[in-house]
Amino acid sequence: MPKDAELLRDELAKRGLTLIGATHVHTFGDAASAPVLMATLRELSTLLKTLGARHLVIMDESNWYPAGKEGVLDEAGWQGLVGMIGDAQKLVEGEYGLKLSFHPHIGTAVEKEAQIDRLLADTEIDLCFDTGHHAFWDQDPVAYMEKVFPRIAYMHLKNVDPKVRARVLAGELPVAKSYGAGVMCPLPDGAVDIQAVMRLLAERGFDGPIVVEQDVAENAKETPLQLAARNLIYMEEIAE
Repeated sequence: MPKDAELLRDELAKRGLTLIGATHVHTFGDAASAPVLMATLRELSTLLKTLGARHLVIMDESNWYPAGKEGVLDEAGWQGLVGMIGDAQKLVEGEYGLKLSFHPHIGTAVEKEAQIDRLLADTEIDLCFDTGHHAFWDQDPVAYMEKVFPRIAYMHLKNVDPKVRARVLAGELPVAKSYGAGVMCPLPDGAVDIQAVMRLLAERGFDGPIVVEQDVAENAKETPLQLAARNLIYMEEIAE
């Protein structure tokens, strides 16, 4: 999307769209990259403020890690990540008045529950919680949401194909190839109980953004538009 505020405003308006936020992927394992992070967050925060959006999501960069050591950080690396997140929060929330949240993601330093627990303990940042990325490692998204609900500021709805996931967990399929194999399947088809997720959000009065995401398998029989339409119908049925 364009970063020129007026151009972006016009393009969104042409399509009847409203900007709710932005997501930035950064190499949090590289402490030397901190100045680049802060400069980028200033640019994005200014754009979001201009267009009336309130949320900025950050996440670790999976492609930065060596093959076979995805998401592996030593103690110094973890402290660098924590420090950058703290500085980012002071900037985005303190100076711009936006809400910053962190997205745990497959293949990064924050993906499994123990890592998310540590992030929440070591920082004050809240989560952009992704049901699919959480369930990828056979973790229970609903149970974890119950546990950390006050720290969830933003939601990504995504689902996981249990058969493809089983191949990953068995070591038969590399994580990097699982996307092409369709591990992130349409919302109605996967292992995550999306209806239970939505019930929990409704019962707790969640008022943050809820974004439906859909990756497309290499052998997908449906187009991205068809997939989006099917997910929309599914979500409308839940709402009813």
